[in-house]
Amino acid sequence: YDAFCKHPALRSFVRNFMGWEKEIMLKRAMMRHNCPGSLATGVHYDKLFLRGSDAEFLTAWVPIGDCTARGGGLMYLQDSDQLGRELEEDFREKAKSLSDEERVSAFNKHMADDGYLSHDAEGFRQTQAKGKLNWLVGDFEAGDVVFHTPHMIHSSAANEDEKGRIRLGSDLRFYEAGVEVDRRWCNHWKNGDKL
Repeated sequence: YDAFCKHPALRSFVRNFMGWEKEIMLKRAMMRHNCPGSLATGVHYDKLFLRGSDAEFLTAWVPIGDCTARGGGLMYLQDSDQLGRELEEDFREKAKSLSDEERVSAFNKHMADDGYLSHDAEGFRQTQAKGKLNWLVGDFEAGDVVFHTPHMIHSSAANEDEKGRIRLGSDLRFYEAGVEVDRRWCNHWKNGDKL
């Protein structure tokens, strides 16, 4: 896994795509699972959880193995970067009176208990996107990497895999070297770190 995260082709693509001379990857790389019949990862954009820096970052979602459209992979709300930015600006405005620690938390009093925007993807599409944007979902194959911006709204699809397979995936986050990063994400995951 560590060798994959450092693979020259991956790192070179990130630099070229973002126009960066040098990139860094946050230590907090997340491995996630989506079991058939379990609660999928809720509707969110990544900036909700990485508010400790204003610098632009890039997320790479890496499915570990093949994943059909019914297998619980990521789905993206079409053209939703602007909506994510508007929602974040609204949260930022509401959080002005909060302490610095509360302001950067996805679990502050203005957020849902689990930090997500919703666990009802279609309801979110109807209310927040006013039914104008569509959820995009597809098949993923081993070796695929999907990149998205900090404000791109996405969610895991429900895992309804006909063979009962568990979907595994990893989230990697990249910043340009030298910019201020969200320091809370510079350590490996540990239980209870509230991120």
